[in-house]
Amino acid sequence: MRRDIGEAAWRNWIKPLRFGRLEDGTLTLEASSTLARERVTSQYADRLRVISAAEFGSVRKVAISLSKQQPPRMSQQQATQKRAAAKDAARSEGDPIGAGLDPRYTFANFIVGKPNELAFAVARRTAESASVAFNPLFLYGGVGLGKTHLMHAIAWHIREQDPSRHVVYLSAEKFMYRFVQALRFRDTMSFKEQFRSVDVLMIDDVQFISGKDSTQEEFFHTFNALVEDGRQVIVSADKSPTDLEGLEERLRSRLGWGMVADIHPADYELRLGILQAKAESANIPVPDKVLEFLAHRISSNIRELEGALTRIAAHASLIGREITIESAADLLADLLRSSNRQVNVDDIQKRVAAHFGVRVAEMFSARRARDVARPRQVAMYLTKMLTSLSYPEIGRQFGGRDHTTVMHAVRAIEGLMANDTRIA
Repeated sequence: MRRDIGEAAWRNWIKPLRFGRLEDGTLTLEASSTLARERVTSQYADRLRVISAAEFGSVRKVAISLSKQQPPRMSQQQATQKRAAAKDAARSEGDPIGAGLDPRYTFANFIVGKPNELAFAVARRTAESASVAFNPLFLYGGVGLGKTHLMHAIAWHIREQDPSRHVVYLSAEKFMYRFVQALRFRDTMSFKEQFRSVDVLMIDDVQFISGKDSTQEEFFHTFNALVEDGRQVIVSADKSPTDLEGLEERLRSRLGWGMVADIHPADYELRLGILQAKAESANIPVPDKVLEFLAHRISSNIRELEGALTRIAAHASLIGREITIESAADLLADLLRSSNRQVNVDDIQKRVAAHFGVRVAEMFSARRARDVARPRQVAMYLTKMLTSLSYPEIGRQFGGRDHTTVMHAVRAIEGLMANDTRIA
């Protein structure tokens, strides 16, 4: 039977069974938990009956009962030893953190500016704290703004500070893949043991499991088990917990329990600082005027900004020509055209204010008069439709309003568009 069902299933479900009694053709075996009893009854009882009948001859039925003699509660030392064994097993199978960390992503080379200073501060505090600082820590922001960099930096710092702490970093996609594999091979117990025995669990891009109910269920229970045991959970996403569509309400609530820190799109000063740091570290001889040109023209995300610098540096090295603003503009024409099509909140506010004949300052004011409130709602609606900003981020761009105010504005304009052709 061990060969037929595989080592993992045998170890998790069959080996722990204890003989109960053999009476009137019924062999009763005892399981240590309700979960084990149900799993063995549904999946292995018939096979056990066949094997038992061949062994004892008189077995016509196999029944699985719950053992009355539950295993004694583990001491703190035994629990610690069990977690250590699980960690060793996970490492021997190929620790999921190892291959996923980029050595370039450390705190030392993360450029800090006003748009990301809060996220950097809480990430650093979490990494340096011997105890659990914020639980969970939730980092969010648009593509290419530095979430993954901070996640990797936290993991590297913890590993260097205390190598004995078991840190697991992986994307939500890989978490789901591992869970599906565990279901496929009927080895969910090993999956649970692996992820619930860690000291720090880091899940990147958690929005990936939106709409995937089974994975959400498993992540929810893993999250609870770790937090209740005082271990650190760190999660990143492209939106705040309240704006993550397709996630169960209870999971969104849990993710917002601890510290939520967002990373805003980089402003000009931060973009320029990042370019200068990258050029210096890579020893790329780029004139300051070219760096300033790139910082002004490419505002979408940091990844594209750094990619642009790499392109012009590679071109200059291969062709042997001096880097100028003209050569950079020619080489990056496709990227600059795309950047020109980017819409920002300032432009939306100015254009809406001009259309309705109100001052731009009214977009941030507390006035609720209809002639001011309606243009403000239109601007909020357009910002939601034309940018990647979340509801809380939009609220901050309109005088620090609450995200629920923005949600109401979007719904109000959508309702008006259905009935008022002037708005539509």
